[in-house]
Amino acid sequence: MIERFLNKIIQGDCLDVMRSMPDESIDLVITSPPYNIKNSTGNGLKNPNKGKWQNARLVEGYATYDDALPHEVYVQWQRDCLTEMMRLLKEDGAIFYNHKWRVQGGLLQDRADIVSGFPVRQIIIWKRKGGINFNPGYFLPTYEVIYLIAKKKFKLAPGANRHGDVWEFMQETRNPHPAPFPLNLIERIVTSTNAQIILDPFMGSGTTAIAALKHGRNYIGIEIAEEYVKMARKRIHDFLKVETLRFDQAYDYQQEI
Repeated sequence: MIERFLNKIIQGDCLDVMRSMPDESIDLVITSPPYNIKNSTGNGLKNPNKGKWQNARLVEGYATYDDALPHEVYVQWQRDCLTEMMRLLKEDGAIFYNHKWRVQGGLLQDRADIVSGFPVRQIIIWKRKGGINFNPGYFLPTYEVIYLIAKKKFKLAPGANRHGDVWEFMQETRNPHPAPFPLNLIERIVTSTNAQIILDPFMGSGTTAIAALKHGRNYIGIEIAEEYVKMARKRIHDFLKVETLRFDQAYDYQQEI
């Protein structure tokens, strides 16, 4: 039963946890896996002056995961993850799979080897604000891609199709996680669907859960690192505490009038 997973952050390997969940039990997946960025052959993230820069946390890697798998191993892992996500989706479900293209060996690596064969319906461009690039061989990358991988009966919520396929959101700068989602980006996805049960197999600091709760949806989060599990649970706890306070204040105001 999917109910035992609802509104929880589950610490564990995402493949193991997803394989314990029932078929066609999820409405929507929103996730951004580690990018395997530390095995890069380029130098776009390497400061030749050896100084610190604003994305140093990402270069230093994740807690309990070094983000440097052999490329073929990484690709197979991500394809296995997508296969499980597809199994979990209901017949009208979809995956919003955020990733980043990069240059490897002087050539663009567009992640086609990961998503090939999956029903990619659209590519959404998430245009970020600013950035930094130490590689003189190509222009500063300022966007990431969100693959909309959808089952045949998936439809957007009424009116959501007015959004274009280029979304401009400022990256999150006040979150201690190395690669956090901006909350308003995830809210755009949540409110563009009718999904009631939303899964994030790489939950990180809990942003997908907060976006789901904020709009009256259920979430399931999976995260392997204990540090990030604690971080996500605290953020969710703090969010719910603020929401409860707002509700109480609104109720008191109604009682007064």
